[in-house]
Amino acid sequence: MDGDPAEMNMPQSLASIEVKDDMDTRSESENQPEGDALVDISFCGSTPLLWKVSDMRRCRSVGVSGALVGALARQPRQNVRLGRPLELLQEEALLLEETSTGVASQHTQDCGDEEMHSAAVRQYEASLESSYKEQCALALQDKKTVLKKIINEKENVTDDSGNAIRDRLNALDQAFRFPWPAMAVQLCTARAGFSHCPEERSFLSTDWPVPRDERLNTRFCVYRDLRNKGFYLTSAGKFGGDFLVYPGDPLRFHAHFIALCLSMDEELPLSDILAIARLGSNVKKTVLLCSPQSRSETGKDESVEGDVVYSSLQWSSMV
Repeated sequence: MDGDPAEMNMPQSLASIEVKDDMDTRSESENQPEGDALVDISFCGSTPLLWKVSDMRRCRSVGVSGALVGALARQPRQNVRLGRPLELLQEEALLLEETSTGVASQHTQDCGDEEMHSAAVRQYEASLESSYKEQCALALQDKKTVLKKIINEKENVTDDSGNAIRDRLNALDQAFRFPWPAMAVQLCTARAGFSHCPEERSFLSTDWPVPRDERLNTRFCVYRDLRNKGFYLTSAGKFGGDFLVYPGDPLRFHAHFIALCLSMDEELPLSDILAIARLGSNVKKTVLLCSPQSRSETGKDESVEGDVVYSSLQWSSMV
């Protein structure tokens, strides 16, 4: 194994979707026909997220993988098996929007009603207090169980240690303290995103929520061109590049290329080129320098996007 993030995480992530989330209750909106509904792309800051299983399946069918980043409701204190939401790359979200497969939705929140907001805060604080009391009782019971087990193991011993344990057990109700920071807080991620209503769906953003700078445009041109050629792409942050390029589904193939996106006029130090070429050789991948050409350079019509120039780097030996 060469340590590709998608190769290590995606099989477990897919199992999380199909086994954990699919067997949970679904809302009616999740059972909509996939061919008719648009993928609902939510945003947390500048990060595109998908919450619905049907949206994830639709993205998977068009070659968009993403990465699960949410905690499982039944196994919250681990990060081996992850669940919803599905985090998308900016380029993946832009491709969905450009191909009319998905749309960025702005979920409206009425923060003007202070009375409703205060009531919601009081309700949340009451639920925290109730959860704290319940966890205090459970923690006290666990502590008593441990002390009783120790006493049973030393039932034939009448030394001072046994008496000290009995005294400690008898005084536990008054002396036990459960610290507030130790309380486990329930994060309701299992049903997040299910409160969708048609009114929110109809309110779609006319502009993309994240501004598109030159760097994002360069990456998106490369991403779109490689996807049109049939390749699958995931993030290559661990490999010093922009994208890992797969010949097929990341669940079945290893990545063959590390794509590094550069504009045509961008200068790259020779030491960086040597470093990325050596890294690609160590992980058995070919480094691709990807540079989109402008429309004026290609001589094409303004309505046609420019081509992408690819240069491969492979480390051989020093002469």
